[in-house]
Amino acid sequence: MIRCHLRSYQYAAYGSNLHPVRLRKRAPSARLLGTCLLPGYVLKFDKVGWKDGSGKCNVVPGAQGVYLAIFQIRESERSKLDRCEGLGQGYNSIRFEAEGFGECSSYIADSSAVDQSLRPMDWYKEMVLLGSLANKFPSHYVQAIDSVSVIRDPDEKRARQQWEIVEELRNGI
Repeated sequence: MIRCHLRSYQYAAYGSNLHPVRLRKRAPSARLLGTCLLPGYVLKFDKVGWKDGSGKCNVVPGAQGVYLAIFQIRESERSKLDRCEGLGQGYNSIRFEAEGFGECSSYIADSSAVDQSLRPMDWYKEMVLLGSLANKFPSHYVQAIDSVSVIRDPDEKRARQQWEIVEELRNGI
């Protein structure tokens, strides 16, 4: 009997990829392993979106802690996820130890791609919020995300496409 061992890695999601339905659109093999808290960091929407210039999620040093969803993904899907996330377009790949899971990969904004004045598009924040709810993050954390002010997407076609994804996520909870 021949066994094929597919290589995989652990990915730590904290933004729009939190929801398994959303992440599987980008990495079909994604399987949720669980959640954990990354202490010593805080979630911000201050990374300049490389496609639309709006605020995307980033983690920066801070006391609150950031909740993560840890997924197992096939290594062969890493390059597609890197492209979707804009690796080299303001996001850098990082590796760190997540308590209870070991080594994980994720993305963090390059300092040159951060702007504190940015706000997320309404649909983007909704994706992060729905992912937080799907992963049953604590209510204070979900409320903090919900309180983030947003902007409306001026590109009606993109907005319509993204709100369709939001509806898929709502149906996937």
